[in-house]
Amino acid sequence: MSSAGDVTTTPPDGGTAWAERLADRSPSVQRSRDRSVKQARVIVDAARRLVADEGDNLTINELVKEAGVALQTFYRYFSGKDELLLAVLENLILEACEGFELRAAHLADPVDRLHSHVTSVFALLDETGGRRFDGRFVASEHWRLSQSFPAEVAVATKPYADLLHTEITAGVEAGTLRGANPERDAWMIGQLVLSVFHQRSFLGTDDPDLGVDVWRFCFAALGGRAG
Repeated sequence: MSSAGDVTTTPPDGGTAWAERLADRSPSVQRSRDRSVKQARVIVDAARRLVADEGDNLTINELVKEAGVALQTFYRYFSGKDELLLAVLENLILEACEGFELRAAHLADPVDRLHSHVTSVFALLDETGGRRFDGRFVASEHWRLSQSFPAEVAVATKPYADLLHTEITAGVEAGTLRGANPERDAWMIGQLVLSVFHQRSFLGTDDPDLGVDVWRFCFAALGGRAG
């Protein structure tokens, strides 16, 4: 801060940006951040185990016991149960998208990768055991949390739209798909896939053609050309 007569000026960054940059480079600060991230993951992992057994009926007391942390530690990272469930939702979707990407990594054609990303969502309805993808939890919490945390839920589901966007763009560039706005198309297809997935999560009716039919619809909407 400097003064000239009655005029006082302040640097645009408030004079604190240098301190933040130094803190970012500080090993002790980085270690503290790493510990925080690790502890937050422990809490989210514990919540996922409880969700697999109880859905969204878990309590904070059950959670801290499962995670092996103190109650005040939980509130250091989350303001309440809804914020925790939002983190679980984001974690589930991100993990699923990483699996989709890995599953399609060997495919050279962007349309084949897009096909895989669409149909793989419905394969999750049949997965059991381990850290299974709880379709009913995702469906119910996605819509419920969207009412209170619309921006955060949009961020949580964005990784899937990003996967679609990448392949739609590549398909348009290759001339096998048509689309004036690949990003918008990806978002709309993502919303369609999620809506059908949500409905089937609760209906529970076996439909082996579901993924095939959704893909056929999406492929036609993108002006796809066989071969």
